[in-house]
Amino acid sequence: MQCKSDNLPACLKLISVIILLVGLVSAILIYQRAGNYAPTVLGYEQGNGSVYPMNPEDYKQYSRDMELYGGKENVLLDELTQWFAGLWHGKSLAFIVACTTILLSSGLFYAAKQLTPLLKTDGSSESNRDGTG
Repeated sequence: MQCKSDNLPACLKLISVIILLVGLVSAILIYQRAGNYAPTVLGYEQGNGSVYPMNPEDYKQYSRDMELYGGKENVLLDELTQWFAGLWHGKSLAFIVACTTILLSSGLFYAAKQLTPLLKTDGSSESNRDGTG
């Protein structure tokens, strides 16, 4: 299928469906294969029949040192950085891929819907200029 001006909306719709399928399948595969993300684990602690990772930011001493050296802004910036870094790993990445896929596919589909009436009106105005229609 060649994308010419007559069938451009159909091509955009096809591209949006392909993006949606590939993106959602990718998100599902990422979600299935992803584990929990623990970037700076000091060790592991056992309790209640489970094993928990020990992160430095979980300790009061870490927070106190961060606040001592950089103030409250440093603590907030560190929490924001940890949150943002966690988005790009594990199951969070699968949700980001799925949401981005849906937004991109919806945008292309909306563009195709908006382009259809424009192409129909352009075609009718050209025939009127020739005097044939």
